[in-house]
Amino acid sequence: MDFSPQTRLRLLGLLPLIFFFAQAVHYYRINELGHMLWMCNIGNLILALGLLFDKPIVVRLSAIWMIPGLVVWFIYVVLAWGVFLTSTLAHVGGLAVAMIALKWYRMDRGAWRYAFGWYLVVQLISRFITPPAFNVNLAHTVATGWERTFQSYWSFWLVLTAVGAAVLWVSGMILWVIWRPKVAETLATGEL
Repeated sequence: MDFSPQTRLRLLGLLPLIFFFAQAVHYYRINELGHMLWMCNIGNLILALGLLFDKPIVVRLSAIWMIPGLVVWFIYVVLAWGVFLTSTLAHVGGLAVAMIALKWYRMDRGAWRYAFGWYLVVQLISRFITPPAFNVNLAHTVATGWERTFQSYWSFWLVLTAVGAAVLWVSGMILWVIWRPKVAETLATGEL
């Protein structure tokens, strides 16, 4: 069967959807579904929806999040707990799918703003619907190990949010350098 490139790209969206549901099964089995709202996990769902419904900005914001997500996952999960199949699929697999998708969709310079806005929304949702003990997206308390540096959660949150914005901007710029819009797209949008 010969599929068009557009159809193949949409079918690619099934992979991050599988990664997301694999993580959901894992967290369901250990009775910790609240962890599904971590940006890395929800990023796979968003990537899948962006690909399945052909929404480039959604694919881009998810791709931007995959870079810091991979680093944070490696430091706080892999080094502390080891490698788990579903977690590896969600982080490494999600990043691989996002990079393949960006070959088609390319990157725009302003996509980091959407990624940052998405972060604020998901963090707020995490604060209201996840158990404080999980501290999903650091939405409840100062991260372990940073209590001496930050005397209040809100000072921690302010610094975390500023650093997060900077990291998303850098991630977006790296992806933009690698996958700039094609010349015709650049002329049409006026973005250089």
